[in-house]
Amino acid sequence: MTSGTAELFWFKSSYSGSQGDDCVEIAIAERAVHVRDSKDVARPAFAVGHEGWGRFVRFASER
Repeated sequence: MTSGTAELFWFKSSYSGSQGDDCVEIAIAERAVHVRDSKDVARPAFAVGHEGWGRFVRFASER
């Protein structure tokens, strides 16, 4: 699910700093959430289904 990511709207979390530190960007599409390294956008992104993304966010927010 990494093809066709150029037309996606990518954004970083509001918790990300403006210093260009280690961050990821996400793009929410109809069938998946795409994730990429914000410092190296030429590298391939990966995608995860909405259900899997929701489980990850719930897990991370509990920490």
